[in-house]
Amino acid sequence: MSATAGKGLLRGDAEHVFVTGPAGRIEVVIDHPDVDAPRGIALVAHPHPVYGGTLDNKVAQTLARTFAELGYVALRANFRGVGDTEGEHDHGEGETDDLVAVIDDAITRFGKLPVVLGGYSFGAHVQTQVAKRLAESGNKNEQAVERMVLVAPAAGFVSGGRQYDTLTVPANTLVIHGETDTTVPLANVLDWLRPQDIPVTVIPGTDHFFHRKLGLLKSIIKGQWR
Repeated sequence: MSATAGKGLLRGDAEHVFVTGPAGRIEVVIDHPDVDAPRGIALVAHPHPVYGGTLDNKVAQTLARTFAELGYVALRANFRGVGDTEGEHDHGEGETDDLVAVIDDAITRFGKLPVVLGGYSFGAHVQTQVAKRLAESGNKNEQAVERMVLVAPAAGFVSGGRQYDTLTVPANTLVIHGETDTTVPLANVLDWLRPQDIPVTVIPGTDHFFHRKLGLLKSIIKGQWR
């Protein structure tokens, strides 16, 4: 079940909705593509909520707008305890449940379209769990994820003493990281990707927050899309 905050939307507009999840309502913003028929559904996950991450994060917004420009219906959901999303932070487990609920709702709303997952930092880590869940699911989300875009994915030991055992990802996953990231060192990401034989696009002189690099981030994604 979901409720729409506004009616009469035009192509290219944003929509604010609430989706019913396992821990209560989930706040979602939908960026609609300026096309007659969307090519798919793109779900974007924001960075760690305990450290200020929300669906309004600039990198998360950039991912959503990039997907919308590529023709996808792009959804951003606030994690548990953030904004108007109910529940409490659950270290990625409950957040995975919630994102799967958002995809279920999106498929009901827009049809069984290809699914793309995008995530930034903690959100990227959670999306690897979402991808695994969807691949294993026997319900209407049984189709595999079409592609993933992970920006500065949390992997290994990161600042603050946290550790992330980030799951493996499909071979066509696009991973983008900053050369000077001290929150999630580039070496962590290389160690995670090396056994998977997946390349990473490194932006020189860029830290974890991609200050003044959002336009470049968008161009990298568009340049490597099919």
